[in-house]
Amino acid sequence: MQSIVEFKNIFKSYPGVIANDDVSFNIKEQSIHAILGENGAGKSTLVKILYGHVKPDSGEILINSDLAIINSPSTAKNLGINMVFQHFSLFESLTVAENLILGMNENISLTKLKDKSKTICDKYGFNLNLNSPISSLSVGQRQSLEIVRSLLNNPKILIMDEPTSVLTPDEISKLFKIIKNLVKDGLTVIFISHKLEEIINLSDYVTIMRNGKVVSTISTQNEDPETLGYKMLGYKVSKAKQVSDINFSQEIFNIKNLSTQSKDPFTVNLNKIDLNLKKGQIFGIAGVAGNGQKELMEILLNENDYEFSGDIFFKDLNINNLSTFQRKSLSISYVTEERLGHSAVPEMSLSENIFLSMNHKSEFKKGDFINFEKINSFASDVIKNFKVDTPSYNVKAGKLSGGNLQKFIIGREIMSNPELLILSQPTWGIDAGSEAFIKKTIVELSQKGVSIIIISHDLDELLEVCHEIAVLYEGSLSKPLNVENINITKLGKYMGGLFD
Repeated sequence: MQSIVEFKNIFKSYPGVIANDDVSFNIKEQSIHAILGENGAGKSTLVKILYGHVKPDSGEILINSDLAIINSPSTAKNLGINMVFQHFSLFESLTVAENLILGMNENISLTKLKDKSKTICDKYGFNLNLNSPISSLSVGQRQSLEIVRSLLNNPKILIMDEPTSVLTPDEISKLFKIIKNLVKDGLTVIFISHKLEEIINLSDYVTIMRNGKVVSTISTQNEDPETLGYKMLGYKVSKAKQVSDINFSQEIFNIKNLSTQSKDPFTVNLNKIDLNLKKGQIFGIAGVAGNGQKELMEILLNENDYEFSGDIFFKDLNINNLSTFQRKSLSISYVTEERLGHSAVPEMSLSENIFLSMNHKSEFKKGDFINFEKINSFASDVIKNFKVDTPSYNVKAGKLSGGNLQKFIIGREIMSNPELLILSQPTWGIDAGSEAFIKKTIVELSQKGVSIIIISHDLDELLEVCHEIAVLYEGSLSKPLNVENINITKLGKYMGGLFD
């Protein structure tokens, strides 16, 4: 099998960081080739160079043995290279077909586009109604739309960046079947994932990167998650060890009969949600994205002035009308799903982001002034304790890789010494090493008496660290299931809305 892509001595640096350091390897035609590495290893930079989003400082890319000058995504598409990004870029108010035509690299009528799209959907089993509005689609269908949009441009090479991060196990299985059929029909797939088992189950080859360099390119045929994780990190990844059979007694947080009635068609209404959390307990909220997770988190934060009925209690105090600042002052900490722009301001330094989140802390103030000495010291401790790969607390948050920023944000909130910690998608899109570290930290916190709520699409994550799991479906929350005796079949039914 001949090479379709050849990276030759690719070098790319940013101020204080070398993203790609003399990267050279080949990708074979009609193969599934994974790129694996810790956050900040240089994976995203490399594929963005291939797709024309980023220009390398030096080095060459060969496509079918010919030198390719890729200055833009449009140039990449003309060379047969398309990319499906981790975050969807869809217009909610438009239909599936209207979104598809926006991604075309050629002039085409809507009628012809529908015919072409239907042919692709029928051939590969994509479940899409071309006339449906985006707002009516499940997360899996939105992922399918992004793939169909790429296939409409007749690619030879398809880059997929963390395509499974918000899918259910069943949707992942269907996606993998589609990817394998695409490869049988001549496509080459470059697959980025932080999930080691996915890489082994799907890909033919994997290139492992560390600190911007290529460690090795190997066949995945004889690998397992442990060996692959060791090659990526240089050390063995161990699972978090949760203590079972704990007698939780003291209730610390309660949600009673929480409901919303928004007229916004893009909002999921919550329906009589009840939740009881005890001191030291980790409570997981599972479910496919778009079933009310965002709305529930926003009410718990009290950032958007949602009108709701029901009550929220923290240590027997009704906090319905308390602001985010007031709730944080009570020792409630939050980590939201959106890292940049919500959990951190990209154009501000790490120290400045510390103060923005923790300005209720008296130790960070000196009279009417900000005590930057204390803030800088605190930021340095977060960086050190949570192994954040950054040269300084003065670095802007937007310059950190996703995993490093997530470690910084979670570290910031944990080191604020909360009694209640509410996390949304805590390990979404981060590498195995960072994921294991965050899970271990969460479990250790719980063992010290901190109560934790985790809202996550990742069932494996919830099963590993939680004591109880409930499922959120179309705004309703199932009864909790004890993880020690959990029935996976019942959990799957709950995720499909079949509550007892």
